[in-house]
Amino acid sequence: MRVTKVSRQDLLHSCQVQVDKMLARSQTRVIFPLITLGLVRAYLHKGKRVFVDKEIRELYEQTVNDAKQFLGHDMHIGGKYYDAYPSRNLPKYGVLKVLGNGEYKLEEPFALSAADLLLWIPHRIQEHIETKLAAIPKLSHREYRVQISEDSKAFQEIILQHIDRNPVNFEIFCFAIIKVHLEKFACRVYRDTRTSAHDRGVDISTDFGVVYQIKKLRVVNRKEADSVYAELRANFDSERLSDGKVILIIDDIAKPLKKYLINMKVQSIQKQEILRLAAQFDDAEDREKVLRVVSDEFRREYASDIGRETV
Repeated sequence: MRVTKVSRQDLLHSCQVQVDKMLARSQTRVIFPLITLGLVRAYLHKGKRVFVDKEIRELYEQTVNDAKQFLGHDMHIGGKYYDAYPSRNLPKYGVLKVLGNGEYKLEEPFALSAADLLLWIPHRIQEHIETKLAAIPKLSHREYRVQISEDSKAFQEIILQHIDRNPVNFEIFCFAIIKVHLEKFACRVYRDTRTSAHDRGVDISTDFGVVYQIKKLRVVNRKEADSVYAELRANFDSERLSDGKVILIIDDIAKPLKKYLINMKVQSIQKQEILRLAAQFDDAEDREKVLRVVSDEFRREYASDIGRETV
């Protein structure tokens, strides 16, 4: 049956909707849109529509490398490849059909839309990453960090622009500011975990026995305060809590509730206090160090697992 121009547009739109769903569900790496890009490119350039797992893996790895060149960085792309992707995940998005015997077929809507998708997907991925990370990839370049650090207002502005974007940003920027501040007093600070579960916050340990937990959360009533304290009790031993060695870094907390937690030996630091602390860095070298810590931690979260060469 002949496919009309209107129906081709409808097919393209349906494919774009599926790619957008993939992006919306991506956490720290864009994977499925890149696999899809590799598949439509193979179909368009080689007329190939049936693939085995090894071919899909190779197409994905090549597409990741191409994406690094296109984006100029390797942030938020290139997660590890698993055999379940073509057999379970991509069929859910209507990209592949399982044929059996380890073979998979590119579904017709994606095949018919291959030329348009080949142009659209890279720019859509770029748009998604820029929305998610903004200027973060630029911080990997020392020249950019120095430029920002030499201007106190620019330094504070980049923090303001990024710290509230999502829980990961909040955790990493708070950690970097606390780390550089405490190291001025010869204290060592360590970020213990990657933010695989943002609702639990990120634990920060020190060489002087204090532990910080960062939570992007506003505590406005007693029930929320009790919930936070219950979580702290579950995460830390009672001795550390009773000794007042657990500090909560939080988005915001009502004054009566802050006093309520202090009575239970839990101090809290609010986002505004973190921002004031950042504004007190008078030395451009300290400001540059904050941005370098931010960059290092974001790379730990988001840098590609496929190849580690610098772009």
